[in-house]
Amino acid sequence: MKSQYFIKSVLFSLLFFLSAYNQNIEAVKSLSIIDCPTAATLERGSFLGSLQVYNDGGLLGYLEVGLTNRMMFGISYGGKNLIGSGQVDWNPLVAVNIRYRVIDEALSFPAIAVGYDGQGHGAYLDSLSRFEEKSKGIYVAASKSFNFLGTLAFHGGLNYSFERKDSDKDLNGFVGIEKSLNNELSIFAEYDLAMNDNTGKSIGQGKGYLNAALKWTFQKKLQIDFLWKNILSNNKFIDGSSREIRISYIEYF
Repeated sequence: MKSQYFIKSVLFSLLFFLSAYNQNIEAVKSLSIIDCPTAATLERGSFLGSLQVYNDGGLLGYLEVGLTNRMMFGISYGGKNLIGSGQVDWNPLVAVNIRYRVIDEALSFPAIAVGYDGQGHGAYLDSLSRFEEKSKGIYVAASKSFNFLGTLAFHGGLNYSFERKDSDKDLNGFVGIEKSLNNELSIFAEYDLAMNDNTGKSIGQGKGYLNAALKWTFQKKLQIDFLWKNILSNNKFIDGSSREIRISYIEYF
């Protein structure tokens, strides 16, 4: 008990020191860790276009717009075999996502946002009416940044997906971290607990989804993400992890 109390005290003191070290650090601006959302939103009058390449010649496109400084809206669509040979297998619907930042980040308190995201990741499985990695559905996300040799940020949240035909309807959670290496390069990691993808007809194997990324940003407008996904091989249909690329561009009206 004493050792646990000591560890908690050290962690609390470290977080307090990092917060107090730089009270003017910019709030987190990354809209996603990798697949999991953060509490950041687009600025009013800005729009973001993204294109992600994934397994089996898959392409997934996003278009998101900052409606206010707190609220953003977007759509996404894609499918398999868009690159390579074979018949194109489109996703059944255009997915919608919306996010509202309820609380701004403060010195001792994280930013908090609520939202809905209907876009899952990987192939869409018609037999189970779900993506290989379920969409987040309704979620709440929290983000807190610190100044530690650049930017250090922690993220976490809860979500409830509406992809439930596999009989796994549990509430889910996710956590993540990002660290800048310089003004262009950052590394990211996230862990989706996949508590809603480990029973019934689920394709998960109880390990959760661990993803990592290296993000390269040019002039704060163009970003290339090199993604390493499903590191724990938590998928009955795919042997091993996957390497993916996402390109994003932000512009202003």
